[in-house]
Amino acid sequence: MPVSSEDASLPVIAVVGPTGSGKSDLGVGLSLALDGEVINADALQFYRGMDIGTAKISVDERRGVPHHLLDIMDVTQEASVADFQADCRRAIAEIRSRGKRPILVGGSGLYVRAALDVLEFPGTDSAVRKALEEEFDADGLAPLRARLEHVDPVSAARLGDARRVIRALEVHQLTGRPFSSFMPQRQYFQPALQIGLSVDREVLRERLALRVHRMVEVGLLEEVERLDAAGLRKGKTASRALGYSQFLNVLDNRADVATAAEETIVATRQFARRQLTWFRADPRITWFDWHDPELLSKAVAAAGEQPA
Repeated sequence: MPVSSEDASLPVIAVVGPTGSGKSDLGVGLSLALDGEVINADALQFYRGMDIGTAKISVDERRGVPHHLLDIMDVTQEASVADFQADCRRAIAEIRSRGKRPILVGGSGLYVRAALDVLEFPGTDSAVRKALEEEFDADGLAPLRARLEHVDPVSAARLGDARRVIRALEVHQLTGRPFSSFMPQRQYFQPALQIGLSVDREVLRERLALRVHRMVEVGLLEEVERLDAAGLRKGKTASRALGYSQFLNVLDNRADVATAAEETIVATRQFARRQLTWFRADPRITWFDWHDPELLSKAVAAAGEQPA
């Protein structure tokens, strides 16, 4: 049913879980059932042309459901969580203004948190950072760490590498607040419901291997070659994406297709484990079996609605 002005407090629905668990399909199903529109929260699906390697949902698979924040960046651009937060919250407001239900779909954990939770992103200042980096080059990490321990002992205990120590000092210098005060809390920015898709780990391992082989069959190498010509290597985010970095090695004659495929499978399985660890740590997520024949009806019921 459409979201009326009186129902603006209905929760934003977020479909989360590991890669390969069927989030995109459920997002479409929920949108059709609840008169919603999808907002993409997979950082790599922001990129135009990164279709095969990201398992991006096709136009036909969207079944007429509007999808937002897909294909919004060139591969040479760097994704920003702070920019995504602003864009996503703007999309949520616009979808609600049309009387529709916003449905967030994706497995990029920090991006989901940025969309749903109270989470601030302190700004940057290149001059401040450069001065701190010059101090590090001249005197090493110890003096910077000592300063951080004085102004922000919580961050000093958590952060080990120079880049993060410098960032924490930069934030304190710019805001007067400890960097640790910007750490996310499990507090929703507005009402939200997170639906997690649970997959048996062994089943997921095999499913991911088959998916990578299918990507190769339908032209992953050719896609990487096209994107390489468009500047893929210049993009800090896109060039490190699963499958793309491995198949750039094929173009450079440092690996063959079989090796790149196997390395992609291993990396994808590792990524899926990290996703599960991230999402399992959030007690607010309601989990459903991805293969349950009644998945959609149960997810709709969890949203507290009857299908449209």
